[in-house]
Amino acid sequence: MTPEEVADKLSVVGYLADDGVATAAFLTMSMGRPLFCEGEPGTGKTSLAVALSQAFDLPLIRLQCHEGIDAAQALYEWDFPRQLLHLRALEAANGALDVETAEQSLYTERFLLARPLLRALREAPCVLLIDEIDRADDEFEAFLLQLLDENAVTIPELGEIRAHRPPIVVLTSNRTREVHDALKRRCLYHWLDHPDLAREVAILRGRLPGVGERLATQVAVAVRRLRELELLKPPGVAESLDWTQALLALGRDELDAESAARTLGAVLKYSEDLDRVRAKLDTLLA
Repeated sequence: MTPEEVADKLSVVGYLADDGVATAAFLTMSMGRPLFCEGEPGTGKTSLAVALSQAFDLPLIRLQCHEGIDAAQALYEWDFPRQLLHLRALEAANGALDVETAEQSLYTERFLLARPLLRALREAPCVLLIDEIDRADDEFEAFLLQLLDENAVTIPELGEIRAHRPPIVVLTSNRTREVHDALKRRCLYHWLDHPDLAREVAILRGRLPGVGERLATQVAVAVRRLRELELLKPPGVAESLDWTQALLALGRDELDAESAARTLGAVLKYSEDLDRVRAKLDTLLA
């Protein structure tokens, strides 16, 4: 397979990858290395992992990172209520319990609750999406290093669990903070920019078959101008799609000042941004 063939497969499921994205996806699959995707919100980082799973008919396993995430949420935990019931059942059946035997019976696969990371190692080949890693803390990054290095994790009570085939791992970051070099060194890196005008028009027309070229072009041009303003939340491709869909729902086939004013809430998400853009609407659509 070549990067061009990867791009073709992605386009079939509606993801229009440029040469850089297609090459990064090709390399992460051929080298078995995680892909670290960084960029502004709405540039298609998460969508790339979803599209890879669809294009190559692989399960998608997603870990959504957040502040305070830990191994119990990401890797595994023991089913304590079932373990307690098991102990009571042993007690009722045997009377006096042999402590060591009872303890060994508690820490088996039967009582293990697999979370996304463990599921990915067991179910590979699959696509593992570790989304918004920049929201997690330093300790969680350190916890990921063995998995990214060896496609394996160690559970003290069970030992090492290793993937028979490496999952396709995609990590995303909106760069709300810097991710440590130790994690980045274990990954291939790609920065995703917003698409150029022609590609954004193609994305709108590909994802929304009912949209005409005129409306798609008008929306793409307007969104590009919005990104040049100093907004609190510049719109991404997701907002371009939402805006176009809102206009289609109102039966519009072109973007004028009236329809833009009525649908700005589909593309801007802060009142300060709305006020600023409304004051420049005529210039924006000129």
